[in-house]
Amino acid sequence: MRTAAGGFFPLDERWGLDGSDYSPGRAQQMVWLSGLLPYEQAAQVFERIGRWVIPATSIWRQARRHGERLKCYQDEHQTHVSVERVVLPPPGLDHKQRKGVSLDGGKMHIRGEGWKEFKAGAVYDVAMGWARDPQTHEEVAQAQGVNLAYTAVLGSTDEFAPALWALAVEHHIPEAADVAVIADGAEWIWNLTADYFPESVQIVDWYHAAEQLAEAAHALYPTDEAKAQGWNTDRRQDLYLGAIHAITTPLDQAGLSSESQYFHKHQRRMQYQEFREQGYPIGSGSVESGIKQFKARLSGPGMRWSRPAAEQMLVIRAAVLTGNFDQLWSIAPN
Repeated sequence: MRTAAGGFFPLDERWGLDGSDYSPGRAQQMVWLSGLLPYEQAAQVFERIGRWVIPATSIWRQARRHGERLKCYQDEHQTHVSVERVVLPPPGLDHKQRKGVSLDGGKMHIRGEGWKEFKAGAVYDVAMGWARDPQTHEEVAQAQGVNLAYTAVLGSTDEFAPALWALAVEHHIPEAADVAVIADGAEWIWNLTADYFPESVQIVDWYHAAEQLAEAAHALYPTDEAKAQGWNTDRRQDLYLGAIHAITTPLDQAGLSSESQYFHKHQRRMQYQEFREQGYPIGSGSVESGIKQFKARLSGPGMRWSRPAAEQMLVIRAAVLTGNFDQLWSIAPN
């Protein structure tokens, strides 16, 4: 039988349109690709690259069928880890690999509910590498996240916390001698950090802080763009040096308490030069990139999800981004 792409598929590889008689190996590839691309694009890849005509509806059915299987296993695993007592090593025997945790939120459209927030987390090893300095814009050696692993949950902080903790345990965060949490200024993030990573070094993402500074500059000089830009440029250096009083004092004097409160609240999390010198990342690009990749699959133009399908795809997408999809597939019971 000839495919639309001009190839042929053998008689023993022609599958039913309902997706019920795909081989386990082929189903695995269908679900993996569905976590990488929308169903219609996945079907195009199968046809053009693999020379197989597989309807998008069949890929969707496999994603729903096996997505539920993978999610059930992950939910059970997370519940077990969340109540299981983690045995920490004796003092002085913590492992020396510096670890990082980053958290953020994104939006996706749920049919019948509208736009809802999903929360995502990344855990990673901190290592030195080449990256662009936020002040000089030159390529310099600085700390960054490597070996990233992701999780994401459509729901509240209380629903997300067990998933993040299970991921942290899996990647040996509790046994680490040194952990940094890098994220934006959202209150739910720092409340969760206080509960689960109380001894971590806490860092507000530099780029979020810089955005807040730019907004404060325009609040201070709402009708004078030149003065706003000049103040912002001068205060960015103060922000990097951790001289937060140079930012809060003029804002407080101008009665802009709502703008200054952000910097008052997070002052100890904004010692960027000190953090950089100590070898910590000062940006949460690891999870920011992850959020964008989750949104690319789940919040594209015209995408509307049922709640079960969204929850399943978050599990699939996280496994694809982490690179452990095949492992999850093999250990999740059929």
